[in-house]
Amino acid sequence: MSTHDPDHDLLARLRTLPTERSTPADGWERLSARLPPREPVAAQVLKDNVVALPLRSRRRWWLPVGAALAASLALYAVAPWRHAPETLPAPETLPAPSGLQLQADAMTEQYRQAVASLPDGTAPEWQPALHELDRSAEQIRAAMAQDPRAPHLLGQLKRTYALRLELTRQAAYAAESGLTT
Repeated sequence: MSTHDPDHDLLARLRTLPTERSTPADGWERLSARLPPREPVAAQVLKDNVVALPLRSRRRWWLPVGAALAASLALYAVAPWRHAPETLPAPETLPAPSGLQLQADAMTEQYRQAVASLPDGTAPEWQPALHELDRSAEQIRAAMAQDPRAPHLLGQLKRTYALRLELTRQAAYAAESGLTT
């Protein structure tokens, strides 16, 4: 079996190479001899005392745009109408509640009556889930106030109230029966 290591030989050969190479003295002359000949560029003759201006770089188009944007943001930040206290419109100028809001109000009233008719024997382990459903219903009502024409919110509110009623019934049954979760 041979103990010849090709990597070792390669490393030894690499170490013998010079660290820097200098270009030959006549390198540029040899290179220019290989290139095709160039025609000399004639200088432009200007007539009537006209001076050609250098072309402007197109990279600076963003400077005026950025300055205008910064000025508008600064104006918006210090504008007096932005810091003025909001005034609530008079009650007669408030928009009338939409049909979905009226349905949601009726559903909320029916839900409250149904919850009031159930026995009040809920165990403490049911309270976090009941409070979470109550918070969800409040968030849905707030979303309906923001967008009164969103019918999907009415469906979500209906499902949330149905879940809350079912969970309240189960909690009352568990409290009557002495069952725990």
